[in-house]
Amino acid sequence: MMLYSAVNMKLRDSYSTLEELCAAEGIEHEILTDKLKRAGFEYNPEVNQFR
Repeated sequence: MMLYSAVNMKLRDSYSTLEELCAAEGIEHEILTDKLKRAGFEYNPEVNQFR
């Protein structure tokens, strides 16, 4: 839940896309999305949040 909250906060406050967040923070896009998917969350680009 901490990762989910932190990522969504960054997306809401600082980045307009998940790709932008990953590039700026040096995070592998696939690793992040896989980890959150295993926790039950998927990225929705229309709202720029994991849900």
